Amino acid sequence: MKNRILILLLGLVCLVPLHAQESKEDYLRRYNNLVGRVGPDGLGVETLLNKWEAAWPEDPNQMIARFSFCFLRSRHTSVVPMEQDRYLGNAPLIPMTDSTGKKVNYFEVAEFDDALFAEANAAIGKAIATAQNHLDWQILKINALLAYEKEKPEMTLQELKSLVTFHYTRKPDWVHDELGTVTPEQFEAFIQDYCAVLFRMNTPTSMEAFKSLSEHMLTYKKENPLFLDNLGSYYLIKKDYKKARKYYDQVLKKHPDDMTALKNSILMARTAKDIKLEKKYLALMAANGETENDRASAQARLDAYNKK
Repeated sequence: MKNRILILLLGLVCLVPLHAQESKEDYLRRYNNLVGRVGPDGLGVETLLNKWEAAWPEDPNQMIARFSFCFLRSRHTSVVPMEQDRYLGNAPLIPMTDSTGKKVNYFEVAEFDDALFAEANAAIGKAIATAQNHLDWQILKINALLAYEKEKPEMTLQELKSLVTFHYTRKPDWVHDELGTVTPEQFEAFIQDYCAVLFRMNTPTSMEAFKSLSEHMLTYKKENPLFLDNLGSYYLIKKDYKKARKYYDQVLKKHPDDMTALKNSILMARTAKDIKLEKKYLALMAANGETENDRASAQARLDAYNKK
C-alpha cells in the first residue's frame, strides 16, 4: 500500500514542470518590452538587469542595457543663465534680455553623478571587450565621455585617438547595428564628425583636441584633405594665416575643387589685402567652384581686378 502511494506521489511530481533558466534571448525580449513601457531607466529595469546579469554575466546585451540604465540615471539637467551666445556649440534654450537691456541666455546644462557614470563606463567597457569590432559600442562610450566632460574633452580625445590607432594597426572588420559593415570611408567620416563637434564647441580644450585628433589621423592618412583642412581651419581661427595657407595649399594642390580650402584662402587673402594672392584663389574658384554662383561670383571679381 505504501509503495502504491509513493508511486502516485512521484507521478504527481512528474506532472509539475521543472523551472528552466531563461535564455539570453528571453531576457532581451523582456528587457525590450519593459523599456518600451517605462524607458531604459524606468521602474523595474534595475531589478530585471540584476536578474539578467546573475543568469548571463557574459551577455554583452546585458552590459549595454546596464550602461544605458546607469548613464541615464547619472545624468540630470538644469537651465542656467549665461552671458555668452553659445554653450558647447549650442544655441540658447531660452534667449532673453533683462530689464537693463543686457542679453541673458539660458542654456540646458548636464551634470553627472560620478559613481553612476563610473558604473556606466565600466559596463560599456566590458561590452566592448567582448567584441572590439562593434563600432557602435565604441561610439556609445565616446559620446558618453563627451557629454560627461563637457568643455574639457580630455578623456574623449584619448579614446578617439586610441580608436584611430586600433583601426589602422589592427584593421578590424567593423560592424554597426544600423549600418552593418563599416567601410574605411565611413570610419573616416565618423572621426571627422567628432572633429566637427570639437571645433563647434569652441572651448580652449576642445580646439586643442580638434587639432590633436586631426594630426593623429594624418599620421596614418598623410594627404587626407578632410584633416588637412581641419588644421588649416585651426590656424585660421588662431589668425596664423601663414600656417593656415600652408595646409590649404597642400589640399588645393591635389583637390582644386575643395571648397573649404578655396573659400578660406580667398578670405585670408582679402583680409590681408593681398590682391595678387586673392586673384590666384579666385581663378581656382572660377574654374572649380561647387556651384554656378560660386564660379560666376569669382569670375566677376577677377574681371573687376583685371580691369584696374
